[in-house]
Amino acid sequence: MVGKRVLGIPGVVSLLAWFGLIASAPLLPVMAQPVIGVPHDWQMGFPQSYTPVMDKVAGLHDLLLVIISLISAFVLVLLLYVMWRFHASRNPTPTTVTHNTVLEILWTIVPILILVVIAVPSFRLLYYGDKAQDAAMTIKVTGHQWYWSYEYPDQGNFSVDSRILSEADRAKLKPNEPRMLAVDQEMVIPSNTVVRIIGTAADSMHGWTVWGFGIKKTVIPGRLNEGWINVRNEGYYFGQCSQICGNNHAYMPIAVRVVSQDEFNKWVEQKKKAAGLSPQMEHKTDVASANPPANR
Repeated sequence: MVGKRVLGIPGVVSLLAWFGLIASAPLLPVMAQPVIGVPHDWQMGFPQSYTPVMDKVAGLHDLLLVIISLISAFVLVLLLYVMWRFHASRNPTPTTVTHNTVLEILWTIVPILILVVIAVPSFRLLYYGDKAQDAAMTIKVTGHQWYWSYEYPDQGNFSVDSRILSEADRAKLKPNEPRMLAVDQEMVIPSNTVVRIIGTAADSMHGWTVWGFGIKKTVIPGRLNEGWINVRNEGYYFGQCSQICGNNHAYMPIAVRVVSQDEFNKWVEQKKKAAGLSPQMEHKTDVASANPPANR
């Protein structure tokens, strides 16, 4: 399976092919972009970061890990000291102290200060990932039971439906992509481009979540939620619906293909031609354009 850390026979074959030591390398499946954003066996913690938002999420996580580790160590040391200092054999006559003003002030003020230290970067991150600044394009994500559709209002307002591939189709059409995550059509975006994501749903609540992008948007019927991504490297990235949405909730994978700007433009032209969009129809959109008004 793609993404395994254990080398194994497939890994050895891939390594040899990489160095050009297998003469039959052209017979192996070839993909335009590498499969990057997938989970690994025995993986712990966050996946690798691929966007500026995820960079900040990982930074906040590291800060919280330091704080909670210090708190846990302090409580452990305090418990051990109390167990030793006030053991029955060492303290046969218990003290009758009921309160300590200084101590009570400290255990009230110190937690408040800790919460402030946590709250400031948390709110900064929430606002940073909420609204896209100077987005180059907009994609409208709509959750259905049980598939995703992606509309491109800035590129002619064509749409792409993305459904999970059966295991037989995946093995035949996209053998390099992970099981239960491969789809028939990915959401395609250019690399190093700020993309505004506007999410809604057609029937029930869904969760548009992509590991490594730092984005998790609950899409709700009748409402629009906004976020943004800016993926640095070309490749395939995967996610899953993170909101219980019915009996096929587990079969709503998210696949994002990041390509170069030139390849994205070619893909857009192909989709517009397949949708039969004329030049006059390209400006008729039902989603606000990413470009700000001229007088702004």
